[in-house]
Amino acid sequence: MDENVALPPLPIALVGLMGTGKSSIGRRLAERLGRSFVDSDQEIERAAGMDIPTIFARHGEAAFREGERRVIARLIEDSPGVIATGGGAFVDPATRALLLERCRVVWLDAPPEVLARRVGRRGGRPLLNGRDPLEVLTELAAKRNPIYAEAHVRIGTHGRRERTVDKIIAAILES
Repeated sequence: MDENVALPPLPIALVGLMGTGKSSIGRRLAERLGRSFVDSDQEIERAAGMDIPTIFARHGEAAFREGERRVIARLIEDSPGVIATGGGAFVDPATRALLLERCRVVWLDAPPEVLARRVGRRGGRPLLNGRDPLEVLTELAAKRNPIYAEAHVRIGTHGRRERTVDKIIAAILES
């Protein structure tokens, strides 16, 4: 099956909590579909000339979200590829509306316990600074999951990445 032809020619935006695999799964999904891949957090850092923890520290979350929205709008315009968004991007009402209108939005989901194990292996996550990852992710899931539920598709990321990519493609084709 030629999945590139069968899927709508819209960007695919991956949303979800930190640690769900938006970047790693997004790269594999883009490769499978013959599309470009971009990580919005990396693009934000490039545009700002500083890393995300520094942006948060110097300018605060509100300024970060404003810049994030502008970068995501540009990424959507650039090509119908796969976009991995930051964990809080979809929570912003204006960014959420933009993504829902202009992309196929896929919510990657996993239990907070799984996510805490995954994010504990990496730094650079401002919302975790000095806090227990499980506690933070449980709080974030309670607040954000009802918002993520507005995505066009929901996919669990508890298994192998290739299987997750298969599930995303099948779900988009069905929707």
